[in-house]
Amino acid sequence: MVKRAMQLWLHAIITLLIVLISEGHPVDITYLESAVAKGAVCLDGSPPAYHFDKGFGAGVNNWFIQLEGGAWCNNATTCLARTKTRLGSSKLMVKTVSFSGILSNKAKFNPDFYNWNRIRIRYCDGSSFTGDVEAVDPKTKVFYRGARIFSAVMEDFLAKGMKNAQNAILAGCSAGSLAAILHCDRFKGLLPPGAKVKCLSDAGFFINTQTIAGTSHIEQFYNEVANTHGSAKNLPQSCTSRLKPGLCFFPQNVAQQIQTPLFLVNAAYDSWQIKNILAPGVADPHGTWRNCKLDILKCSSSQLQTMQAFRSEFLKALNSLGPSSTRGYYINSCYAHCQTGTQETWMRDDSPVLSGTTIAKAVGDWYYDRKRFQEIDCPYPCNKTCKNRNFESDASKDDTED
Repeated sequence: MVKRAMQLWLHAIITLLIVLISEGHPVDITYLESAVAKGAVCLDGSPPAYHFDKGFGAGVNNWFIQLEGGAWCNNATTCLARTKTRLGSSKLMVKTVSFSGILSNKAKFNPDFYNWNRIRIRYCDGSSFTGDVEAVDPKTKVFYRGARIFSAVMEDFLAKGMKNAQNAILAGCSAGSLAAILHCDRFKGLLPPGAKVKCLSDAGFFINTQTIAGTSHIEQFYNEVANTHGSAKNLPQSCTSRLKPGLCFFPQNVAQQIQTPLFLVNAAYDSWQIKNILAPGVADPHGTWRNCKLDILKCSSSQLQTMQAFRSEFLKALNSLGPSSTRGYYINSCYAHCQTGTQETWMRDDSPVLSGTTIAKAVGDWYYDRKRFQEIDCPYPCNKTCKNRNFESDASKDDTED
């Protein structure tokens, strides 16, 4: 029986690898060494990096830029710890990543953007590309320079042809998605006046709500991020003129003032937010939420009730933005986090749908003004097409999207 189980496991892994190879394609890393002289460096002082797959055919003057996710560091200790990982040092990043989903170069898997210049900017600053502290921490030798990284890579892309862009999207996953919101108008300002520029947030609509213990954990955390990284001057002034900097990490306080068209892709039961905003370890010292956070099917009825209340808070924050003819949103009822960068959730025969529409179709229709999409799913567990994350058995992805 053990041998049979091992054979089945190996078959599953091989099948998964075949699928990943057929759906994705490898793209090598580029280190932006010239940024170091500008002080635009990762937490450990290493150069920023990105993966660039050049556009072709009719897409040569179109640019899709994705900002990588990976949470944040909120003090000297946590930022120093990140320097020992790929989230704080380009020296520790893998040299090649697989592009799939919205980064795919195949029309079959990504019909609206497959031939664009497609770029993933690696995340190594811990501040959603907002930090800029001139002084280097004398004890830890840590650099807080996320905003400089954003500026340096944008200058590089402009020189590589983005100055001639006809179409452009600034996007991201999770913490990178939050960065796409915060830098959205600034990005548009870099491009030609006649260019069609929009922004896409995937799993970046983090809400300001209390934990299961009734504490304001995430608000305090963002206050510490903003203070540690000196983020205030790089956050939208339309927010910082009204609120303290930490509150401007919440899109509910920022997105309404953004002038550039914005599309929000988010799960109403975002798995990262459930695990880290609603029920972080500090609010659950006895681990009663552990199994629920790993697999939504293991949540008790009372835990599901709490998650339904979280969904209500999420929709309240979303609705507080008010109506907009240029804003789009795709809010499904999946237990997921970041759904545009993987093929199974972006566009495939078995991908999740909302109102009969895949995420790829909704985003493409919105970008090209073919059809407005502003849809909110019914409550869990109504949508049977969801690819709910199972963090115990999900061997295809690590839990470091954010």
